[in-house]
Amino acid sequence: QVQLVESGGGSVQAGGSLRLSCAASGYTYSSNCMVWFRQAPGKEREGVAAAVIFTGGSTTYYADSVKGRFTISQDNAKNTLYLQMNSLKPEDTAMYYCAAAFGGCRFWTTSTIMTPSHYNYWGQGTQVTVSS
Repeated sequence: QVQLVESGGGSVQAGGSLRLSCAASGYTYSSNCMVWFRQAPGKEREGVAAAVIFTGGSTTYYADSVKGRFTISQDNAKNTLYLQMNSLKPEDTAMYYCAAAFGGCRFWTTSTIMTPSHYNYWGQGTQVTVSS
């Protein structure tokens, strides 16, 4: 019953900004891991940013390639995950997906959190295209 729906993708010029959203439904867990992945043609899917959400707070993680430019956040009341992307570069062009895991993922290592094979709940993806 878990459903994830991404939105907010589009086409922008280099240096521009986009804000992606991932609306989650079908679960009531208070502890979860939600991650933004991206995949460009001919390349492997890679973790971009992760939010480990638990009662009382959250922890965030970022790929080195996006640190200082992207910010992951969540609205717990709306069950929505966001990715604010600033200073976009052509190499950010990709299909962006959100994924979710529940419960014990709070104690996973950082590398495990950012590994696609550990997630079985995925959104349909939203395309981001950055032109030079």
